[in-house]
Amino acid sequence: MVSENPKSSVVLLSGGLDSSVLLAKLVAEKRRVLALGVDYGQRHAREIDAARAVCAHYGVPYRVADLRAVSAFFGANALTDKSVPVSEGAYSEAGMKTTVVPARNLLLVSIAASWAIAEKCETVAYAAHGGDHAIYPDCREEFAEKLDAVLRVADWNPLRLERPFVGMSKTEIVALGAKLGVPFGLTWSCYNGGEKHCGKCATCIERAQAFREAGVPDPTDYAA
Repeated sequence: MVSENPKSSVVLLSGGLDSSVLLAKLVAEKRRVLALGVDYGQRHAREIDAARAVCAHYGVPYRVADLRAVSAFFGANALTDKSVPVSEGAYSEAGMKTTVVPARNLLLVSIAASWAIAEKCETVAYAAHGGDHAIYPDCREEFAEKLDAVLRVADWNPLRLERPFVGMSKTEIVALGAKLGVPFGLTWSCYNGGEKHCGKCATCIERAQAFREAGVPDPTDYAA
């Protein structure tokens, strides 16, 4: 039987705002938490270093799954193919299409599920939220519901897919993170892999807007 009050979880941790707040939430709930990062050949691999720093802050074990060998199967997209530029400006359907990595969440959740089963954890947690854009098919609630159903029969001991932020905006997530004392300065959102957040790509713009709307000081060093 799947517990409604789980005591152990594997969290998918990108090193960004949302997943870092989720990690903090699980830690605050006194769970046993394991954090999983995935290197799928993304140009913004700095997020892996960010995730490692966040885990060190919380004393949470962190492991990275190396999927770089399969990145050639993802086709042309701005996250894994450096010949495809990252669009500047706020999110729009045209600009966002270049950042779609086919079935990325399916792959990531599957790896997290394997680790969760091996470690006898009760849930896999990921930070999909209400502001995730419809252009990403594997961010839809319909996808999450069906994947949750699959995880429940993936092992003799049922596993559950948690997405506690599904009804929240990024602004609300930042506000929650502030209450939890999340070290926002350690996190990384930018799709470009520079020394600073570029300040021009959609994720940077959305990040800055969330801090502004939440009334939380933004520690991010933006290049522009």
